[in-house]
Amino acid sequence: MASVLRERSASASIPAYTADAPGHIAVPSLFAVAPETTAWIWTTVAIVAALLILEQSVYRYKKAHLPGDKWTIPIIGKFADSMKPTMEGYMKQWNSGALSAISVFNIFIVMASSNEYSRKILNSPNHAEPCLVHSAKQILCPDNWVFLTGKVHVEYRKVLNTLFTRKALGIYVNIQDVITRKHFKSWLEDAAKDPSPKPIMMTCRDLNMETSLKVFCGSHIDDVAAKEIGDRYWDITVALELVNFPLALPGTKVYRAIQCRKVALKHLENAAAKSKQAMAAGKEPECMLDHWVRTMAEPGYKGRKDFSDLEMAMVVFSFLFASQDAMSSGLIYGFQHISDHPEIYRKIVEEQERVRGGDPDRPITLEMLDDMPYLRAFVRESMRVKPPVTMVPYKATKAFPISENYTVPAGSMVIPSFYNSLHDPEVFPQPDELQPERWLDPNGSANQNPKNYLVFGSGPHKCIGLEYAMMNIALVLADAVMLMDWDHVRTEKSDKVQIIATLFPQDGCLMKFCPRARA
Repeated sequence: MASVLRERSASASIPAYTADAPGHIAVPSLFAVAPETTAWIWTTVAIVAALLILEQSVYRYKKAHLPGDKWTIPIIGKFADSMKPTMEGYMKQWNSGALSAISVFNIFIVMASSNEYSRKILNSPNHAEPCLVHSAKQILCPDNWVFLTGKVHVEYRKVLNTLFTRKALGIYVNIQDVITRKHFKSWLEDAAKDPSPKPIMMTCRDLNMETSLKVFCGSHIDDVAAKEIGDRYWDITVALELVNFPLALPGTKVYRAIQCRKVALKHLENAAAKSKQAMAAGKEPECMLDHWVRTMAEPGYKGRKDFSDLEMAMVVFSFLFASQDAMSSGLIYGFQHISDHPEIYRKIVEEQERVRGGDPDRPITLEMLDDMPYLRAFVRESMRVKPPVTMVPYKATKAFPISENYTVPAGSMVIPSFYNSLHDPEVFPQPDELQPERWLDPNGSANQNPKNYLVFGSGPHKCIGLEYAMMNIALVLADAVMLMDWDHVRTEKSDKVQIIATLFPQDGCLMKFCPRARA
């Protein structure tokens, strides 16, 4: 029986009405494509796959043994993290090793966290040059002096050093004092109308911007021009984040920053021309531009003299860039630290009462600032605990043998970071604690290890205006403790950091101001 069934099964066929039904219609496959199209698709897939494999291979080859992700996210790398940087993220990267690697948009980046490697980058002009951020040259102009290197940079810097001599600082200090008092009067008037706590982030920036413009340009820049630059400068700040959309297309941050630069240079170039006219007419120097022009005319001056109005404007613009955000950060944390540490506040007030002879209206001079060691120590310490700038990107101009067993590939970005140097417990015991006294002992570890104080960088590109910056922050805080009382309204974000080119408190630093009672 079984054999019969097998025979019948083997000989069975589909009925004719099923196999050849007149209603049968062939339905084409949705994925059916012409052979040439199939070949094009597979070729494209193969090319893309090869490029992705090449990207990963190049990244791993450059990274070598350095700490960092074994594989990078295709194309964008760490772009998402870079768009919203956090101190926690940076600390994780720094603590992963003295040297570590990341990639952003196929830009290979080596991060240096130790003092040794950070200083080596800053002091190796034959291997690395400052590039700041990818968009910096577009915004500041590629021929700006800050991007010069080698002998040309050294000679240019010699000229600019004359703008920060003690004689020059003596001109600036009176301007700083007058403008600071003007702004404090406005702050107190606003507080009288509305005593509720307000963030001081932008008010400090406004104070700092007017101070800088008047110190640099004096009466050669009018209030309308100064306001236009001040109102639009925020566009430059946000465009100088570590990572931004690289093309200056209308509507982008970089595009808006370039428009601001054009406006600023127009006004600054006009100020330079007016300064030359004023000095030619025999007037006394009243600002940085005047001091520069007068210095070049002195008989003993041997430096370059043929600076055009535009060149002088670009120098002033670079000083605005260098000072605006960094000094604003220093000021804001200065106010916050003083309010949060009553014992430090009392010592600063006692010193001010002594130096001023109890007269809060007495204008500050350089000699008075010299007689304020505790305040100057506080400013130094405040900027150590919360450094305005935590890193400065450089570019390896050629293969850079940074250590015995690693060479940074040419063309890579190499970034020295300052935070670990400034919080080294061997140099600064209890590094997170605010202790101005550590700077009052000349034999203490802080003063004996100046190589760790990288707030203003190191090497040929060290901040040229560091004395001016610290003087300005000290002066503002000195006037503040004599003219105002203030309370810092702490929030859960007060100690958290917002990174916008420089460091700021996430809550904007909420303050309540009122006039200080006079004896």
